[in-house]
Amino acid sequence: MSFFDSEIVQKEAKSLFDDYQSLMQVGSNYGKFDREGKIMFIERMETMMERYRIFMKRFELSDDFSAQMTIEQLKTQLSQAGMTPQQMFSQMEMTLERMKAQIDEPKQLGS
Repeated sequence: MSFFDSEIVQKEAKSLFDDYQSLMQVGSNYGKFDREGKIMFIERMETMMERYRIFMKRFELSDDFSAQMTIEQLKTQLSQAGMTPQQMFSQMEMTLERMKAQIDEPKQLGS
């Protein structure tokens, strides 16, 4: 059976995609969130990243040809942006850390 024929893989892929889309829609109003809303959004993003990292690890560990091709395509796309999958995750983590740090910063006049 192909990696992508697995019902578990299909469900998790759909769940990740749907949850990500939903989070991005909500996140478009991030600047209007109160402190607790921002904290909740960041926590959900961290959870999403961890789920995505685990999902990608499944691809990497699979000996299925289509799973390996998916990883290679991702690496190719990221390399065109000058980064590796690890750098992508690190960049996302740094962004979330900056968002956390900004939550308690006093607002600047004119902001």
